[in-house]
Amino acid sequence: MFKLINKLVGDSNEKALKQIRVIVDEINALEPEFEKLTDEQLEGVTADFKARYAEGESLEDILPEAFAAVREASRRTVGMRPFDVQMIGGIVLHQGKIAEMRTGEGKTLVCTMPAYLNAITGKGAHVITVNDYLAKLHAGWMGNIHHALGLTVGCLQNDSSWVFNPDAPLAGHEDADAATPVRLPEDNFVAGTKKEAYACDITYGTNNEFGFDYLRDNMVEDPERRTQRGRSYAIVDEVDSILIDEARTPLIISGPAREQSQEYRRFAMLAKRLRPDVHFEIEEKRKTIVLTEEGIEAVEKELKIENLYDVQNDVLSHFTENAIRAEHVYARDREYVVQGQEVVIVDEFTGRLMAGRRFSDGLHQALEAKEGVRVQRESNTYATITLQNYFRMYEKLAGMTGTATTEAEELDKIYKLEVVEIPTNRPVQRIDHGDFIFMTEDAKWEAIANRIEELHNDSRPVLVGTTSIDKSELLGDLLKKRRIPHNVLNAKQHEREANVVAEAGKAAAVTVATNMAGRGTDIILGGNPDVTTPSEAGWDTDHDTIVQKGGLFVLGTERHESRRIDNQLRGRCGRQGDPGETQFYLSTEDDIVRRFGGDRIRGAMNLFRWEADVPIENKMVSRSVETAQTKVEAQNFEIRKYLVDYDDVVNTQRDVIYQLRDKIIDGEDLRPTISEYLLEEVRAIVNERINGGTENYDVDGLYRDLMMVFPTFDGFPDKDSVYDMRPDQAEEAFLGLIGTIYDKRTEEFGPELLHRLERTIMLRTIDEHWVEHLTSMDNMRQGIGLEAAGQRDPLVAYKRQAFQMFTALDETIKSAVARTIFRVALTQQPDESQARVTTATKADASGVSTQKASAVANQRSVMANVNAGHGGGQAGRSGLSSVPTHTPDGKKMTRAERRKLERLQRKQAKQAK
Repeated sequence: MFKLINKLVGDSNEKALKQIRVIVDEINALEPEFEKLTDEQLEGVTADFKARYAEGESLEDILPEAFAAVREASRRTVGMRPFDVQMIGGIVLHQGKIAEMRTGEGKTLVCTMPAYLNAITGKGAHVITVNDYLAKLHAGWMGNIHHALGLTVGCLQNDSSWVFNPDAPLAGHEDADAATPVRLPEDNFVAGTKKEAYACDITYGTNNEFGFDYLRDNMVEDPERRTQRGRSYAIVDEVDSILIDEARTPLIISGPAREQSQEYRRFAMLAKRLRPDVHFEIEEKRKTIVLTEEGIEAVEKELKIENLYDVQNDVLSHFTENAIRAEHVYARDREYVVQGQEVVIVDEFTGRLMAGRRFSDGLHQALEAKEGVRVQRESNTYATITLQNYFRMYEKLAGMTGTATTEAEELDKIYKLEVVEIPTNRPVQRIDHGDFIFMTEDAKWEAIANRIEELHNDSRPVLVGTTSIDKSELLGDLLKKRRIPHNVLNAKQHEREANVVAEAGKAAAVTVATNMAGRGTDIILGGNPDVTTPSEAGWDTDHDTIVQKGGLFVLGTERHESRRIDNQLRGRCGRQGDPGETQFYLSTEDDIVRRFGGDRIRGAMNLFRWEADVPIENKMVSRSVETAQTKVEAQNFEIRKYLVDYDDVVNTQRDVIYQLRDKIIDGEDLRPTISEYLLEEVRAIVNERINGGTENYDVDGLYRDLMMVFPTFDGFPDKDSVYDMRPDQAEEAFLGLIGTIYDKRTEEFGPELLHRLERTIMLRTIDEHWVEHLTSMDNMRQGIGLEAAGQRDPLVAYKRQAFQMFTALDETIKSAVARTIFRVALTQQPDESQARVTTATKADASGVSTQKASAVANQRSVMANVNAGHGGGQAGRSGLSSVPTHTPDGKKMTRAERRKLERLQRKQAKQAK
């Protein structure tokens, strides 16, 4: 069966290569023509390609000439002429597939051809690497090729951005009379902004940097602050590492919440001393409370403050209300239960526990303080995405690696990427020996040290692969005791990679590395003269001597869970037809062996009285290890697929939110959208308060609720007349006010200023509630696995609850915008206040310029304050004096009602700022 599958896969691969070789022949035929071009003419072909593409010619039609141009530019600038097999790899990458190329076959050079071809569309091409060091090295090296063809190259780093410039001044070599220094690839840059790096035709960077920039772009309020310009084409180097190994960890932009556990406990004690109907009134339907005047005085006395609802006490009033709700509104074993040290929500519809879910806005912490359990500190997630979903957004995605065949199924199912195995330029001479298996781990390490010493004494280079930093340092200590000179390369030394790997091919060199360290750099027999000393004498002699001894010896100290990682280690030797040998030293105590038959092997060794320091070399044992690896790979694939399935749910919601933000930021007319929000909000209020017969009408409640939407009651019908209306007539009467008031707002603010205000209000409302939603989704996801205990599919339950939560989010955003947009006032401010507002705006990321608005509005400033005109309050003042003293029907408002309204006004004002 497996032979049949391998034959089918092999036939498919050969069929793809056969078609590509025809294109390579076309490229080769063009080579003499491009060799005749001057440097200026060669640079000029790019403009011709762009013009042809703009006129409708396809990239496939341009491909032969474009690849021929890159080949010639490469020969002139970096002294390398791409081989035919590298052309094949480049074509596979252009087709949006994965090119599996062995180590040393020149993947860095391969990607220049498809990157160039796809960059002529003007949409940009991204080249993704595994770390900052390789990104800058490759961009600085390959940038010479693209520069010769008239394209720009940018490079992203974790803390900086760069634009390729081969004439960039060398730091520390300003003296014109000094000897000309050696220019390294990373010297070919000038500092730039991220936006400039992304604006380049080709941009190099790490997967994390591209992903985080995408998230940051979807947090801005000003379109000019965006850095990326779309996701057209990407080539992922070491694609297996990025799309598989790192894909399980999502990218998250978050900020820690304040540590306030003591505050929650303090207010929990206060709430226990307050009494319903004396200190506060409960609104059962909405599960909220309103402090009475007596309650306000009691709280102010306890907290030793003058005004609980003063802006500087906003946090205290929030703590107070949450504590009272937790103590008197939310009941244990009804809305929640206590399990151990956790407060667990009870689903109000099903009565089932919602493990992992948390009430938002501090209420859950208030309940924890009430129950005396640990008050958990939470972080706020502002934006998140998995690498799977980020890279799936590209119009065309391609990748390169030396080992992808073992993960071909996953790459196809998740990313729709086909793997094509590229033939080597020269026949492979590497010899892979069978595994050595020892009884104990100590015996294994002793044997490894002995083998290294033998190879070192024979002046043969050896690369030792370990599975962790600890193991690499353990072996390093063993070699120190034997006084064997060696280099240790692990994740702690990114910057040393080039030098360590350059020396790894030298005679008698011993390099101990974690399996993933040093990827992307070649080990050249005799050492890499380009990295060490360019004019190193005797390099050819060293190279030939090492070749005669059998080349680089790669020694693996343990099998990894994935065969792919083992193959990566093996692939470090035998580059470009060089000889090499590989072998793994294992023990029955190794994790992978122990989990899958280690006891059985140890039992057989004991039965035959096998000595601990004598290894078993048995193909059956090696095959059983590989079978175990296959099982683990399948398990890990299921875990990653599981994560993708869940993140797809959030991804769909994220797309909706980000598309809405894009429309807002890009200047779409927001009045139709906001008007619809207002219609829905007013309709809901009227339908709730005016229904059934007139004896059921709650006109007082109607006017109180509408006070949260409209700035004044101008145009409102008399309360008595509402009793004479049918519900549909009442609805029509209040809905008709929306257009009238919107027109007045436009006249008062001016169209341009009002649009900026609409944009700010909508963006901040969306962002605030999206952050809360992400936290709730994450909490829900953590507890959803318990659905399986009830014989229910957790994914189905997750999708259902996520849909309900997103529907609620949509309604909350619309309601919040509707309750804010008409209540923003344009008020005259004194000079001192005007200066403060302008300063704050300069530091504000929203990009709304109060200074400009002031010039337009005759030195008036946009103040995100609720209009104080209900009861004739004086604009521009603070405290209760700015709150109406009477309801629309003339009833005097209590101090508690006025302070409650003032707090609500301030909260809405914050959203508008």
